[in-house]
Amino acid sequence: NIDAAAEALSLEGKRRLLQGYDADAPRLLIDSAPHARVGRYTARYKTRQGEVEVERSLYRRRGQRNGPTVDTISLRAGCVADGWLPEAARGMAHLLAKGTSREAEGTARALGVLPYSRSSFERVGHAVGKLYGEGRVRVEAALADALEVPEGAHSVSVSLDRVALPMEEPKGRPVGRPRRGAAKRPVDVVWRMAYVACLTFHDSKGEALSTLRYGRMPARGGKELARRLALDVEALLGQVPSMRVVVLTDGAPELHALLDEALATYAPTAKGVVRLVDFWHLMEKLGAAALLLASTEQKAAALREKWKLMLLNQPGAVWKLVQMLDASGKRDGVLGDGRPVHEALTYLENHGERMHYADARAAGLPIGSGNVEATCKSLVALRMKRPGSRWKEQSGQNVLDLRSLVLSERWDAAIDLTLAPLRAQVHRAACSG
Repeated sequence: NIDAAAEALSLEGKRRLLQGYDADAPRLLIDSAPHARVGRYTARYKTRQGEVEVERSLYRRRGQRNGPTVDTISLRAGCVADGWLPEAARGMAHLLAKGTSREAEGTARALGVLPYSRSSFERVGHAVGKLYGEGRVRVEAALADALEVPEGAHSVSVSLDRVALPMEEPKGRPVGRPRRGAAKRPVDVVWRMAYVACLTFHDSKGEALSTLRYGRMPARGGKELARRLALDVEALLGQVPSMRVVVLTDGAPELHALLDEALATYAPTAKGVVRLVDFWHLMEKLGAAALLLASTEQKAAALREKWKLMLLNQPGAVWKLVQMLDASGKRDGVLGDGRPVHEALTYLENHGERMHYADARAAGLPIGSGNVEATCKSLVALRMKRPGSRWKEQSGQNVLDLRSLVLSERWDAAIDLTLAPLRAQVHRAACSG
């Protein structure tokens, strides 16, 4: 079998390379700290093709009688957790970001790589996600500095939204003696709101060119995410000061307040920011109002189209619509379970200052927040809202971080930055008495 023979050769080559990383000396300087050898043992290292067995020495920092031991192979190779080479760990984390650990194991088996168990994919993938989270400030700052503006980019929009997520939380124990067979650690599955965000580049017609996606679990809130968006905007404007900045959200006051505050604090060079409420949320409300005002569905569709063209082409059209709806006399009219004219008027009156759609279109700026709504689905729903799924804060954040890097096409750069600190400088130390 050609594949088996090639894999055997590759494994033997990696075993020899790893053996060369071993420094069998009485004394070493590891990142300038003196270490002494404590023994020599055989260990297994996990590569993309499988495990290899290597004999290596273990060292302990001098002066620490019961301190942790380290081996030079892991330090020089930058191993993750217990002997996982970076080539294997990053591949396993990528597959875990794309699907469940069971799916990751199946995909790897079909491709003939990473011959490890489902539990290994779970453990190693989360280890990489945790490392990213621990180095988040450093890694995200480096990614922002290296951010490349797509050719033809005219503006950048920032958007923030929320999506419900099933969370596992400890359940309070009932008073008294627990019943026979009761769970030792009872939990509740409750729904909490996670935050997602995106930064999208647009061309001179407002069409999306590329999108960066971000996510935070419920306990971390949207403030941290808004800050990250603002810092990325500031780094971007350092490259292209003329780039127009647009804030796009739905009608939730909390969301645009978070973005406004973050931009003012962390993106001081963002001048003349255009703030808009998503155009299509407004059209949904106007569509319901048109059904109440018109006698037939055909007339309602025509009325809706008329209002749409007004908003897209006439500056100040929002206030004309307010007058027209108010003059209809049907503000309290009922359709089904709602009062659509009242709801449309309330929405227009509350957010009219963020509805300058004609001006935005004339300037070639986007007017819809579809990118962040798509992020809610692609980042969270497709991966984290499977039947029977439930998440804890840390494990959920690990997956959100990994998946956001994959969807933003920042995987390679981010994982390189994340795993780089695992490598250490190792030198032989002069022996003295």
